[in-house]
Amino acid sequence: MKISGWKMNYKIFKAVLKMLSSMPTLQCLHFWQAALSDPMVISLANTSLGSNLRAVTLEGNPLLQNSFYLLLSEDSNLTHLSLRNNQIGEEGARLIGSALSTCKSANKNLLSLNLAFNNIGDAGAAHIAQGLRLNNTLVILSLANNKIGDAGAAHLAMTFGELTLLHEEIVERRRMMLHKLQSSLRADLEQTAGGHLSAIHSASGKGEAKSSNKKKNKPAKKDEKTADSKVKKGPEGKRPQSRNTKSGGKEKLSSPHEDKSSCNLIEGEGLETGNPLLVQSVHRRDGVLYMPGNTTLTSLNLAGNKITEKSLPLFLASLERQEEVGGNLQRLILQRNLFPADAECYIKIKEMKALADRLVEQNPVPTEEEAKET
Repeated sequence: MKISGWKMNYKIFKAVLKMLSSMPTLQCLHFWQAALSDPMVISLANTSLGSNLRAVTLEGNPLLQNSFYLLLSEDSNLTHLSLRNNQIGEEGARLIGSALSTCKSANKNLLSLNLAFNNIGDAGAAHIAQGLRLNNTLVILSLANNKIGDAGAAHLAMTFGELTLLHEEIVERRRMMLHKLQSSLRADLEQTAGGHLSAIHSASGKGEAKSSNKKKNKPAKKDEKTADSKVKKGPEGKRPQSRNTKSGGKEKLSSPHEDKSSCNLIEGEGLETGNPLLVQSVHRRDGVLYMPGNTTLTSLNLAGNKITEKSLPLFLASLERQEEVGGNLQRLILQRNLFPADAECYIKIKEMKALADRLVEQNPVPTEEEAKET
C-alpha cells in the first residue's frame, strides 16, 4: 500500500489502520509526505507489532517527538525501514540508536535502515554508532547526506574495530553470567535430587519385597534368634558397615565432572553466542575487557557527507580488523565527501577484497537516492 502526497488527518489514518487489520497478507506500507503526526506513528507501531507488515517507508514526514524509534522496538517484526528526509536530527538519532541496541535490549529483526537526508550530524552519528555496538541483526544502513564530519565518522569507523567494554556493559555481562551460572547449578541440583528420589523409591520397593517374603517364610523363634545373632555380629563379633555409607552420614552430591559446566561459566567459556557480550571472543588484555566490533553490517552508505581525508585511515584500519575477525562489511560508500578521489587510503579501501562488490561501480555520477535533496 502506497500513500504519496496525500495529507492525512487522524480520522483518515484510523480508517487506514482498520484496513490493515482486514489485510493480513499486507507486508509493505509506504507513506511519502503524508503529514503524519506522532500519535499516528505511535498507533502504527502498536499495529505493526502484531501484523504481517515487514517493510515500512515513512519519508518526508517530520515529527515533533521523533516517535520513529518505536518502529524499531525489540518486539517489532519489521525487517526494512526507510526514514529518509524526516529532519530527525541529533535527538531522533539518539532514540533510534538506543532502539538498535543497549546493553539490556536490542532490535532482533530489522535488516535494513535508511536514514538519509536527516541532518543527523556528528553527534547523531555517534548515537547511531553506539547502537551498532551490540546489534547483531542490521545488515544495511544508509547515513548518506547527513552533514557527518570527521568526528562522527571516527565513531562509526571504531564500531567495526576492537571495542573496549564500557562499565555498564561489564556490569550487564556479569549479571547475565551469574544468571546462567545459577540456572546451571539449579538444573544440576534438580537432576541430582531426581536421581536420589528414584534410588530411594527403588530401595523402598526392594525392602517391601523382602518383608513380604519374610512374612511368607517366617522361621521358628529359635532359628530367628540364630539369624539375628548372625546379623548383629560378623566373623569377629563386629557389626558390618554398609557399603553405601560414609563417615558423617553424608552422601556425595556431584563429581568434579558434573561441576565442569559451572566452572566454564565462571571462566567465561561455553556461553551463548546470541548476545555480543557473551561471545567467547570477549577477552581480557592488560586488565581490560575487549570484544569484537560489529561484524553483521554488510553495507554502510556515508556518501554526501563532510568526511575528510583525516578519517580514511580509521576506516582502513577497521576494515583490516574486520578481515581478521571475519566481518561481513562488503560495501562502504564514501563518494562525494571532502577528500580527493585519488587519496591513497581511499584507493586502498576501494581495492580491498572485502569491498569488491560488482554493485558498487567506481562512477562519479550519484545514484538516484543520493541525488535527492531535502
